Amino acid sequence: MANYNKIILVGNLTRDPQLKYLPSQMAIVEFGLAVNHKYKTKTGEERDEVLFIDVSAFGKTAEVLNQYCTKGKQLLVEGRLKYDTWEDKQGGGKRSKHSVVVDNFQFLGGREGAPQSGGQGRDDQQGRGYESDAGEAPAPRPAAGRPPSRPVQAPARPAPEQPFGDEQQFKEDDIPF
Repeated sequence: MANYNKIILVGNLTRDPQLKYLPSQMAIVEFGLAVNHKYKTKTGEERDEVLFIDVSAFGKTAEVLNQYCTKGKQLLVEGRLKYDTWEDKQGGGKRSKHSVVVDNFQFLGGREGAPQSGGQGRDDQQGRGYESDAGEAPAPRPAAGRPPSRPVQAPARPAPEQPFGDEQQFKEDDIPF
């Protein structure tokens, strides 16, 4: 029997991401995502249902999310559903919750301080939405508990070709066509 565990969410961060490092120095970031669902009741009344979802990411993805995301930022998250269980220390009972582990993401809503255009982030070659529509990353946030890593830089662009100046003069006979 085949199995498939994929979830795609678009929502707003409910709190700033919390970056931690595992003993193996693997970065892990945790944050909350609020996802709205609008619907109409049988009487025609419009209602808004809000889901609050715990989200986590690992490695480079975690560091990028921590650096560029803040509370209220809109984000598209693609990942898998995870089920955690533990013993409650106070009551001694079993507790459980579902959360999402991020595989890919995209920044939504444009850059901070820029007019809201509703554009989506553009994926880099590895499928992670690190780069914004304007080609510039939003202002970085400092990482907690570790010195800031090397800033994300846009790739260098080649210099435009210069038009022919006075140093090169062509005669009509020099042109081959």
